[in-house]
Amino acid sequence: MGYGGYTDLRSDTVTRPSAAMRRAMADAEVGDDLFGDDPTVLRLQERVAGLTRKQAALYLPTGTLCNQIALHLFARAGHQVVCEETAHVCGHELASSAVLSGVTFRTVAAPHGLLSAAQVAAALEPEPHAPVVDMVTVENTHQVGGGTVLSVSAMREIAEVCAAHGVPLYLDGARIFNACTVTGADVSQYAAPAGAMMFCLSKGLGAPIGSVLAGDASFIEEARRLKVLFGAGWRQAGIMAAAGLIALEEGPKRLAEDHWTARRLAEGMAEILPGSVDLAAVQTNIAFVDVAGTGQPLQAWVGRLAEEGVLVTIVAGRVRMLTHLDVDERDVDVALAAWRKVAAGFGVL
Repeated sequence: MGYGGYTDLRSDTVTRPSAAMRRAMADAEVGDDLFGDDPTVLRLQERVAGLTRKQAALYLPTGTLCNQIALHLFARAGHQVVCEETAHVCGHELASSAVLSGVTFRTVAAPHGLLSAAQVAAALEPEPHAPVVDMVTVENTHQVGGGTVLSVSAMREIAEVCAAHGVPLYLDGARIFNACTVTGADVSQYAAPAGAMMFCLSKGLGAPIGSVLAGDASFIEEARRLKVLFGAGWRQAGIMAAAGLIALEEGPKRLAEDHWTARRLAEGMAEILPGSVDLAAVQTNIAFVDVAGTGQPLQAWVGRLAEEGVLVTIVAGRVRMLTHLDVDERDVDVALAAWRKVAAGFGVL
């Protein structure tokens, strides 16, 4: 249950910090992270470097900043980055990428957002008079695809293609622990084929803020400079990093529950509005509902659901719902009841 009595399915970023996180934040040992001497931030970065088996890691406020720093380091202005056409970097972050790094994207349409090595190879073929491709990025899980999961073997195949073309591979692993929950793989197995990667502590894992970028020591050293250049030179960040350490320890253990509630939510929606949900895409904690065939606009559905106490969002022309640690089976029942009531009011049941 979200704030104010709402069942909040807008994102897995709306979670509230646990009591243990609040205690850790209150008691956190801190320094000045801009000077690199906040001990709790240093512990978090060392922990992530160990988990990913990368040489170093950098704690940052957002996943978008992680991605933008990686783009700036791997790609040159006026050049291109290969990604799936609904990837976060070329959608939500399109303007940021243009302003901060002067890059554009060579996009590829892939089923459920999951790129294949063959598609990447085709995208890396030189084109006359076209901008040079400097980087390939994959998103795992792919949120617009529905929280779909790319396998470790698929990542390795893409990495082999990138290596053959002399192009770095970057992993936008915002929800990589959700992917690991599905495949049984370790985070380091996903990190290994990538030149660098990031993941969010505030998506699914329950931390109130923060993401971490991981890569080679020289990459992270330059990323640290860009962190300040882009205005993210925060101070006693250990207060937030303390919650991130707990999120890393406790968050992954319960992601399977989020996947189960999302599946139950999606199956319920498939009964209420047949044909509106692609159940094959509901692999983790994200469910999309396509209401195009109902004759009612998206905003009308979102507004009426809010009136019934259920908060959802619109992404890529569909209603998006995410389950998380503040959503349980009762919340799913509440959400499905609200959908039924709204659908009946619209005359589509």
